[in-house]
Amino acid sequence: MAIIQQIRRISAFLTSRWGIAIIVVVVFIAGGYWFFGRAKTSYQFVAVTSGPITETVSVTGNTSPTESVSLGFRNSGTIAYVYHKVGDRVSAGDVIAGLDTASLSAVLQQAQAAYDSAVASRSSKSLPETDTEARNTYVSAYTTLDTTLHDYVDTLFGWPTAYGPQFLINDPMYTYGELSKTRETLDNKMETYRQTLPSAQKTEAAMLLAHTNKIAIEVSDFLNKIAVAANDRNSGATSAQLTALSTARLSIDTLLAKLSTARDTYRTNSVGATSLADASVAQAAAGVAVAKANLQGTQIIAPINGVVTQQDAKVGQVASVGAPLVAIISASSYEIEAGIPETDIGKVAVGNPISMTLDAFPGETFKGIVFYIDPAQTVSQGAVDYKIKVSFDKPDPRMKSGLTANLDIATRHRDSALLLPQYAILQNDSGTFVKVLENGAMVTSPIMLGIQDKNGIVEIVKGVTEGEQVLNIGLKQ
Repeated sequence: MAIIQQIRRISAFLTSRWGIAIIVVVVFIAGGYWFFGRAKTSYQFVAVTSGPITETVSVTGNTSPTESVSLGFRNSGTIAYVYHKVGDRVSAGDVIAGLDTASLSAVLQQAQAAYDSAVASRSSKSLPETDTEARNTYVSAYTTLDTTLHDYVDTLFGWPTAYGPQFLINDPMYTYGELSKTRETLDNKMETYRQTLPSAQKTEAAMLLAHTNKIAIEVSDFLNKIAVAANDRNSGATSAQLTALSTARLSIDTLLAKLSTARDTYRTNSVGATSLADASVAQAAAGVAVAKANLQGTQIIAPINGVVTQQDAKVGQVASVGAPLVAIISASSYEIEAGIPETDIGKVAVGNPISMTLDAFPGETFKGIVFYIDPAQTVSQGAVDYKIKVSFDKPDPRMKSGLTANLDIATRHRDSALLLPQYAILQNDSGTFVKVLENGAMVTSPIMLGIQDKNGIVEIVKGVTEGEQVLNIGLKQ
């Protein structure tokens, strides 16, 4: 009887307004669960695109002057004058400071008098024609050397660098920049040679021939070094370059033979004197050279254009030989030094273009190029780096030493590649994959990766097509 009454109460409740409402809610919830629970899963896709991509290595470095020197006196003595202070701009050849030269000037005068006397004694029988011939040889030798260097040797050199003209063929047997520096040095010596031509008539002919012979030997030694590099099977030298080098060596060998003959002829015809007389002249000439060198050692002369960053020379101070008193850095020519981790050094090569920002100039972007990679590692706190040097595309007068530079080195580039963001790529122990929808089912498809840019965009070398939709997996697994 109690059960029947209970059933009647439930029946009455279900037919009441509240009971009907509850039934409707339950039915609505159950229907929603059935509909949405059975609905298909929603996916988010990423489309494969095509376009350019650049791989970069990003590092931080600092600006430094391309040239810096520390200078002192080559002789000891009392400092008599100081012409430049810290912060002054100087040009190559400017005198920075000097010593009292009274005693050394007197020594030079004595040496010059001794030389003049020796020449007069030996040359009492000299013929004017012999002097003229020797001086003409001196002048013509300059033309031969200059033509050889510029018309033939320079076919193996190119654009200017911090070390000198760039050597255009491979030379792993020499220190980086060694041949470039030598070429630059020879250029400077030839300029000095050219400047002496107008005064050749006033200089003792034997000294002229000796000077010419010395430069010709230096050029010959230089060409021999180039030949070692050029004849290496991995040099990359062209046939035209090898021909020019052969012509240059023949020209210098011919000149050396001509100079040897000219010196012998001058010695025989100009004097008719004993070897003792010749020795006296040579000894007197050496005395003059020593006296001049000692006199030149009384000045600190700027070897480069730049800014004085150290000036410790004071008038009245006694200077010691070789003690560094003056420092100069290049005024407008700067480079950047940076360290590349060993994990990235294999990507970087000389000639890589660089985009960079400097903390000192916010909002500005500078361009440059890698021009040097140190072959030896640098170890700091257990980390291995390789030093690189970067040149600016153009000088900037605002530049200073020690500025922080943020470098993006473009190591590889593709003009047209299939691209996906990193977050759409699945990587695990089995390989690299993307997920694609096939016949309503999600499947894993293998791919091959190429380069990646700094924004996380990756080149897909194999495994996808342009426009294909792949699953956005959202993270790297």
